[in-house]
Amino acid sequence: MKIENIIKIVLAFLFLLCLFNMPYGYYELVRFLAMFGFGYLAYQHLSREEKCTALVYAALALLFQPFFKLALGRTIWNIVDLIVAVSLIASVLSNKIRTLNPAKWK
Repeated sequence: MKIENIIKIVLAFLFLLCLFNMPYGYYELVRFLAMFGFGYLAYQHLSREEKCTALVYAALALLFQPFFKLALGRTIWNIVDLIVAVSLIASVLSNKIRTLNPAKWK
């Protein structure tokens, strides 16, 4: 499995765990891991000339960065976490489908 897919699955799992009542330190850890994970994904997509996808991952890295926090409230963050987790899982699944049947995606 590619490292990008592993990062996406781990981040999705961490975001889904954020929906539960966790200690504050957990959310800080998730912010750091998300910033580095999305930064890595942005860099990888930029190096493959996929600028739009790289921009999305860079924006997510900025959204989750732990230094200048956005005070969105717990409900809004839960919605954001759920949307991002589902999007990451969908991204992994679509990549898997494309590699299994590449002729259909040309």
